[in-house]
Amino acid sequence: MVCAYALQKAGVEVLLIEASPRPGGVINSIRRNGYLLELGPQSFSGTAQLRSLCAELGIADQLLEAPPRAPRYVLVDGKLQAVPLSPPAFFTSSLIGPTKWALVRDIFGKSVPPEGDESVAAFIRRKFSKQLLDRLVGPFVSGVYAGDPEKLSLRSAFPMLYEAEKACGSIVRGMFRVAKNKQVPRERPTLNTFREGNETLVRALASKLSSTILTQTRVANLDQQKDGAFLVSLEGGSNDSVSTAFVILATPTNVTGDLLSQLDSRFDSLFAPIEYAAVAVVSLGYATRDVGHSLAGFGFLVPRSAGLRILGTVWNSSLFPGRAPEGYALLTTFVGGATDPTAAKLSPEEASELAHREIASLLSIKSTPTFCNVTVWPRALPQYNLGHGDRLASINKNLAPFPGIFLTGNYFRGPAIGACVEQALAVAEAVKARQTEVR
Repeated sequence: MVCAYALQKAGVEVLLIEASPRPGGVINSIRRNGYLLELGPQSFSGTAQLRSLCAELGIADQLLEAPPRAPRYVLVDGKLQAVPLSPPAFFTSSLIGPTKWALVRDIFGKSVPPEGDESVAAFIRRKFSKQLLDRLVGPFVSGVYAGDPEKLSLRSAFPMLYEAEKACGSIVRGMFRVAKNKQVPRERPTLNTFREGNETLVRALASKLSSTILTQTRVANLDQQKDGAFLVSLEGGSNDSVSTAFVILATPTNVTGDLLSQLDSRFDSLFAPIEYAAVAVVSLGYATRDVGHSLAGFGFLVPRSAGLRILGTVWNSSLFPGRAPEGYALLTTFVGGATDPTAAKLSPEEASELAHREIASLLSIKSTPTFCNVTVWPRALPQYNLGHGDRLASINKNLAPFPGIFLTGNYFRGPAIGACVEQALAVAEAVKARQTEVR
């Protein structure tokens, strides 16, 4: 939607084809029983490009910012411990004792990244400690990618860390240099949503795109004609065919592979290895009087070593107003991920019972939830596993004979909303440049 909007704004005629009844994908906000629920991402980082987009769409005044000092917690030895969010807090925290000296070694020492791809887990163990991997990095990877740090590629998932060590032999020194070279703006990171939920962004884009969106319509076939243009055959709301010089595929990798294999059978095998993690999003409501924990903060993450199935819980009603009725709290828990693929097979009742059981003792909850909502995403997040960079390079190489085909999506620069916006705008610029060349 962002890519289509950017092209339309530049005067390019666009048609957005959406197989679902509504645009927006996993970004879906609904109201139920006085609760405002996010069925997908709960919030987003307020990047410069995303804030600029909100201003253009006229929704900047609807942005809400979470308390900047809201503590984050991680479960360690059965208790929720605050995550250090600043260098002084890091060095005084009992959470990661041995890692402090490893950080000192990194600041004054030098290391060389190994040849080839390296997993996030291997990197953290090599540079810092197993304890840091277990207590902080592993849970963080679960929170961002719902991934397995033993499989996740450092170079693809966290490229700045790889570039930092490669440039300076030190993560700390290298991060400063990489940021300076890339002219990364020094701005305070913010955690945002909108008063009426994340879908505010989707609705604003849909309003701008208006009749250019065809919902409940899927692409049945993709063929290239003799003149180089593409014939897109549609099924559903419109059974027409569209001839176009440019096709932008913003679909999940399995759909993208199927469509592109109609042009070249090799694409199917190139996209197939990109795995996805299944995630169940469980939103539970409780009377605040029945919750012993203060719920002051963002929420908590759970290391896999804790033996629980939940990945973590966001305290929605503590972060943003209007998320729960007066006197109630809304807590959203995530189950599954790459290390627990069976989560997608849980029934809503099983998922909500599991989430309640595992958070009740941690938050001193005295009663069963008064409200629950469960959404299961069988293909929630793409996994940037080892070899992901090589796979993308092979895909781009095989796209060379089809200069009118462009790809965008959450498997390129990261799954966050801001990263997807950045990728979409870059693709829009590439399409405009290619259009100028053709003319």
